[in-house]
Amino acid sequence: MLDKKVLKDIQSLSLKKHRQETGLFVAEGPKLVGELLLTMPQQLVALYATKDWAKQNASAAAQVITEIELERISQLQTPNEVVALFNQMKYEEPEINNGWCIYLDTIQDPGNLGTIIRIADWFGIENIVCSAGCAELYNPKLVQATMGSIARVAVWNDAAGTWLQKQIIPVLAAVLNGTSIQQLDAIASGILLIGNESKGIGEEALRFATQKITIPKMGAAESLNAAVAAGIILSHLRK
Repeated sequence: MLDKKVLKDIQSLSLKKHRQETGLFVAEGPKLVGELLLTMPQQLVALYATKDWAKQNASAAAQVITEIELERISQLQTPNEVVALFNQMKYEEPEINNGWCIYLDTIQDPGNLGTIIRIADWFGIENIVCSAGCAELYNPKLVQATMGSIARVAVWNDAAGTWLQKQIIPVLAAVLNGTSIQQLDAIASGILLIGNESKGIGEEALRFATQKITIPKMGAAESLNAAVAAGIILSHLRK
């Protein structure tokens, strides 16, 4: 049986304000929680699960709760067996002298940003820098979209908007009119600049681009989802 205060505290983490105050975030579902328990067990604060999940994962030492209690603390439309609370990760400003990094300019949709983190993880990119105006890193929808990659990719917020101007490696900006990614030679290191879902890259960030690149358009779609575009571009840059 969950204590009323514990129940209320977990429910409050659906709000950004309380996530910031407590330094905690929520992860749900066997796949995501299982991934985070493997990659960041030291960050675990509390684990709540149904009897069946707890029985199958005895080493995780979860507090067993009822299906009704799970529904009350879950932030998913369909609660899924296990809910975990983790401490948020704290990252230092990244110094990128080689390899690849992604800079996100005002990516506001949590699902998009979470998917980009997952894509970065797939391509072995360890750092993402977010401009002011990007979705909050520990939004439940964002955490869910990363499917565990949030533990392997360091995401740092460039609140002052000064990070790009200090970089010495190439900055490739994804725009509608630029050099086709199919014409690019292999590049060992650089920063991939991805812009807002509807407005693209803002002028402030775009002025630091050393090259503008684009995905050749063959059909009639006006634009691509930011996460989809990032995946396509990275598949060429990381070849």
